[in-house]
This record gives sequence, structure tokens and C-alpha cells, in this order.
Amino acid sequence: MQRSPYDTATALLPLVGGPANVTSVAHCMTRLRLGVADGERVDTEAVRAVPGVLGLVADGDTLQVVIGPGAVVAVTAEFETLLGTATTTAHRAPGKDRPGGPAPSDSGGLRSDGGVGLAARGAGLKAARARRNATPLKTALRRIADVFVPLIPALIGCGVLAGFNGLLVNAGWLPWLTPALAAIASGFMALISVFVGYNTAKVFGGTPVLGGAVAAIVVYPGVAKVTAFGVALSPGQGGVLGALAAALLAVGVERWCRGRVPDALDVLLTPTVTVLAAGLATLYGLMYAAGVVSSAIGTAANWLLATTGPLAGLVLGGLFLPLVMLGLHQALIPIHTTLIQQQGYTVLLPLLAMAGAGQVGAALAVYARLRHDTSIRTTIRSALPAGLLGVGEPLIYGVSLPLGRPFLTACAGGAAGGAFVGFFAVLGDRVGATAIGPSGWALFPLLTGNRGPALAAAVYAGGLLTGYAVGFLATYLSFDGSVPNDPSPRRST
Repeated sequence: MQRSPYDTATALLPLVGGPANVTSVAHCMTRLRLGVADGERVDTEAVRAVPGVLGLVADGDTLQVVIGPGAVVAVTAEFETLLGTATTTAHRAPGKDRPGGPAPSDSGGLRSDGGVGLAARGAGLKAARARRNATPLKTALRRIADVFVPLIPALIGCGVLAGFNGLLVNAGWLPWLTPALAAIASGFMALISVFVGYNTAKVFGGTPVLGGAVAAIVVYPGVAKVTAFGVALSPGQGGVLGALAAALLAVGVERWCRGRVPDALDVLLTPTVTVLAAGLATLYGLMYAAGVVSSAIGTAANWLLATTGPLAGLVLGGLFLPLVMLGLHQALIPIHTTLIQQQGYTVLLPLLAMAGAGQVGAALAVYARLRHDTSIRTTIRSALPAGLLGVGEPLIYGVSLPLGRPFLTACAGGAAGGAFVGFFAVLGDRVGATAIGPSGWALFPLLTGNRGPALAAAVYAGGLLTGYAVGFLATYLSFDGSVPNDPSPRRST
């Protein structure tokens, strides 16, 4: 019987150190993202063993519990409810936050049947690698990702509606409805800078509404009357990058004020100085600079695909799985969002989505090789539907990463699919996505391009098939069925 979200949340809370150890709760498409005060209090092996948990990315004071699309929303809600209830009840006895059980370990685990726990091994490899690579730069990228992850549901919903409205307009159907759909689909994108500013201040320790207030300057129509560097500004100039920079500056100004303004005047002076100083800097510096950077991103993306399409696709498609493995793929969201604001779609997402195709092909090859390994074949059958829809973590942590070589051949499949899509970009057929979030088959409703959605869908489908085929063949021909460090290697039959 499927485990309920309440049961999963109830099992997780004590294993992450109890309510007193949890500092923040959020979720993305597939992961419950927790901030913890003390990472040593987290029983990582026990978390991975909770039914319904597909993997775990543990990096110091940040936990990303992979649960899967849909289910993660319900589990997060239950977790927040439990957390709120616990903080209003009686104090817990010392030492009761963590239940008994095996000590945290990153060396993998044993299943109850005595065999090597493949999912536990994959999670252990991933956690160890994440600790080795926990650099300040990567930590900063993860925090920036935390700004944009909560925006993904709205980006998806508005993107789907925008694509559907485009089909109606091109077909000449329902002319009375299309203006309303256009307004619904475009409203969020018109004000996304405000949401970015709000979340930035929230994530980096400022007052969220002050971050939103400063970021709102970027989209205010009145900025057209302001001249910076001899050029009149335009509403929206700099986009989400300008909003991000403005809110970060506002956080810095607010913190400076908090340490210097007398308590009696804090409520009056701190917000005023924060908005004024950060606002002026935004108008007379940040918007112009962010506009230059945003334009450069769009120009660079188009040039890269037009001149080095197959190579660019090969590199992007081949390296995306390692980014997902380390939880760094969300750091690309600002770039995707900038491209969507400028061009109406991001040309990078379809290339990156090919990594999932290589992963599916590799998993199918492992399934074919290990005909008599019931455990691994069961894992593949349960994770494959999510993989086809672009959710790669179950296959990464449950199959390809712990097996070793299939992870590399999955990357090869992604590289081949990316090269296929990139080849058509050189021919002038750009494929893009009107929103970010889904990939795999789930990306089809969001596809468009410079020559229409039909051609874009055809090129993308060709890339998926290429990724499936190369991932399968590369894995089937190179994988002998053995598990690294397994005393009883599996052999294909």
C-alpha cells in the first residue's frame, strides 16, 4: 500500500534532528528542501531508508530529500504542519530528537535480504561527493536557486497557457477568449521581478517586502523618465537579474542600518534608507548593468547554437546529469528566465533535457542485462515512468550512479541527444521552451521555436529518440552486470 504524505513527513521529522534542528522548509519539483542548524544531527542513512524517499542530497546545513513530483507538495505541507505543531507543544526531552538506529554512514547499506542496497549506495556516493564540493561558490548558487525554485509552478502554468493561447491565435479559434488567456498567461511574467526581489530578501536574511519594493522599481513604467549613463531607462530593463541584484543590495543596506539605527527610530529609518539607497543604486547603476548582462546572455545563447550547435548540445546534454546529481541544476533558472523574458522561450532547456533521455536508455539497458536481478529490475520499473517525464533523480540514485558505468553511458546518451538538437540549431531551426520545470515527454506542451511549435516538437522528439538509443547501446555494450565493490558481482545472461 502506498505510504501517505503524513506518514512520510512523520518519519522524516525526527530523522533530520527534530523540529529544533529545522531552520527552513521549501520544495521544488521533486525535492523537499530543508535548512538544518546542525547537519551532524541528521541520520542520513535512516532518511534514505524511509519509504517514499528516492534519494538525499546532504550538503552541510542544507538537505534535499528527493520524493518525486506531486508527492513532494503533499509531504512538504504535512511536514510544515508537524513542524508548526511541534513548536507549540511541550519541550522535548534532551537526546530524543534522533531515534535509535544505525549511525550515519556514506558507505552504502545492506538490505534486509543481505544484498547490497543499491539505492543506499548511490545516495552515499552522492552525499560524499557533495561534501567534497561544498565550495562557497556552489553554496551561493544553491541559495540563488532557492530564490527561483518557488516560482517554477507559476512559470509552468503560465507557460502552458501561453502555448495553448498561441495555438488558438494561429488557428483563428475563439477570438473572444484569446485576449483573456493572454492576460492570464502574461501577468505573472510582467511582474516576476517583484517575486524575485521578495524571495531574494527572504532567502538572504532581509525583510521580504523591502526586497520586493526595490525590485518593483525595475518594472515600474515611470523609469522611462530616468536617464542613466546618458540613456533613458526602459521598464523591465535588466529583468530578473536586475531584480536579484537590487534585492541583494537592499538586504545589505538593511543589515547595515539594523546595526546602527537606534531602536526607537528603526521602524521609521531602516525601511526608508533601505528603499532609498537601494532604489537609487538600482536606477543609476544596477538596471543598466543588468540590462547589458541580460542582452549578452541572449546574444551568447543564440550565437553558441548558431555557430557551434552540435558541440554545444553535446556538452550541455552530457554534463547536465552531474549537475542534477549535485543539486546545482537549479542555478540555471535565472538564465532560463532571462531568455524567456527576452525571446519568449529558452533554447537551453531542450538541450539539457536530453540528459534524461540518456538516463532512460541506460536504465533500459541495465534492465535487459540483469534479467535475473529482481531487486534492480523492480527499481527500474518503478522509476522509469518518472524518468520518461524528465524526473531523473530516482534513476540516478537508484540505478545508474551506484552501478558506476551506466551513469557515464547515460551522460553519453544525453550528449548525443543534445548534439542532435544542436545540429538543427545550426540549420536555423531553434527549439525552445516557453517555461521551465518539466522535461522529457512533459516538455512537449511547452515547446516552440523560431519556425513554430510543430517543427520544434519534431526536432525535440528526434533528440529524445537519439538519447534513448545511444544511452541504451552504450550501456548494453559496456556494462557486464557487475556492481562496484559487490562481493558477488551480477552477470548478464
